[in-house]
Amino acid sequence: MPYVDRSNRICGFLDVEENEGSGRFLRRYFILDTQQGSLLWYMDNPQNLPIGAENVGSLKLTYISKVSDATKLRPKAEFCFVINAGMRKFYLQANDQQDLVEWISVLNKATKITVPKSGESHAPQPQIQSHGETPQDLLGAMKQVSYKTEIIGGVPIITATQEQGEGHNGAERGGRRRGQNQLPFFLSRGAQDQALIKAGFCVKQGAVMKNWKRRYFMLDENAVSYFKSDLDREPLKVIPLKEVHKVQECKQSDLMMRDNLFEVVTQSRTFYVQSDSPEDMHSWIKAISGAIVAQRGPGRSAATGAALTSQDWV
Repeated sequence: MPYVDRSNRICGFLDVEENEGSGRFLRRYFILDTQQGSLLWYMDNPQNLPIGAENVGSLKLTYISKVSDATKLRPKAEFCFVINAGMRKFYLQANDQQDLVEWISVLNKATKITVPKSGESHAPQPQIQSHGETPQDLLGAMKQVSYKTEIIGGVPIITATQEQGEGHNGAERGGRRRGQNQLPFFLSRGAQDQALIKAGFCVKQGAVMKNWKRRYFMLDENAVSYFKSDLDREPLKVIPLKEVHKVQECKQSDLMMRDNLFEVVTQSRTFYVQSDSPEDMHSWIKAISGAIVAQRGPGRSAATGAALTSQDWV
């Protein structure tokens, strides 16, 4: 879901058809910056990219004339909506129906578009006004890249012409879309019966270099594991739940300036993990906390010092 980051901008992951009509959607991190009057998209969350990494696409909000549901226009593209900018159409895929509705809403509000109802005679054309609302109001109602600027229908469109490291950090999605809790393809039916609780991509801090890399996390009834990708068979690390003392939203995240950060605390190390949204962060905290309680039982958790407070369940 779109959320407001520390810089007071609306952010979130979407899939975008960067080459109109190609039918090829790429995973990108979008930032709706109403202060600058722009919609920007990056290979990944800029917090996870090298300092100074440039966006791979941008669009001025003043060029947007309409944002609407496009599921009927693109029946093969799930949760699809379209941004009309001059004679160019940008087709995007949301993560689910609620995500689709919220993105359409915040984009229309950010550009103050009034879309006439169907059937109205002599309906006025969509209008664009100045941006007055804050992001909260809107929600409430790497490597060098070369660019090209095209004038399409009188609208300057800036897009990347050459991308390096395509697919890095899980940026490219091919084929079927995988849900947050969907199993990697290599797991057999027998493995599915071993009570997999949650799976999905997060970003974690390295133990030595303190760099941040996107990893595929899996939680079962005994451990939290993470892999280099969702295609790998062998995990990079397995964290047994019996070694976890606490899992909670990271209150020291101001030091790292990272959104949606939580920590998994063991005796030997604290693992810092960043989710792609506040909802996903809370979901991971609740899932891991619940798995620990289920494994040890409430009494044993408290007795061993691994009790989880009600705040940890938020």
